[in-house]
Amino acid sequence: MGDRGKRNRLTELSSELGVKRLGLLRELVPSATSIAILRNPRRPDADIQAGQLQQAAQSLGLQFHILNASSERDFDAAFQTVVQLGVSALVVAPDALFSDRRDQIVALAKRHSVPAIYEFREFVVAGGLISYGVSLSDVRRQAGILAGRILKGEKPADLPVMQPTKFDLVINLKTAKALGLTVPPGVLAIADEVVE
Repeated sequence: MGDRGKRNRLTELSSELGVKRLGLLRELVPSATSIAILRNPRRPDADIQAGQLQQAAQSLGLQFHILNASSERDFDAAFQTVVQLGVSALVVAPDALFSDRRDQIVALAKRHSVPAIYEFREFVVAGGLISYGVSLSDVRRQAGILAGRILKGEKPADLPVMQPTKFDLVINLKTAKALGLTVPPGVLAIADEVVE
């Protein structure tokens, strides 16, 4: 399979995770009537992610809004739009910009009392509500295995494309309480980590 096929599989995985994030967020905020995605429009799969989430949101009867941020300067305006639109919950799309500025994004979500779901546990440790995404420790372990195989003489082109198989769900109970949310027992039971 060529590079195009590999990219498509990774994009599909990213989109599927976005839909799963939306479902988890809806379980935490069952009263939500509208939802938004904060995305970096410069990311190659930004439109695909937003399209998948829009379909999922519409199937749940939710209004859906797309908020764009391609630099740190855009964050305040995006959160002002959240408030103006009366958005009930926010999905923060995966992006290196957002990961690098996670403290700022989490602080804005707190300041505006917006329940948000993120990709990595580091957002939750920083005070975010919930995260669901690939386990970085598992991805690093897989990368180490592949590096070991290459060092033993295998050709990189002959190695299989590996997709993540372990995903982490992390919930911050203190943030949930501050937002007036009750974490359903079913969600709490499947959490890999609970931050208190």
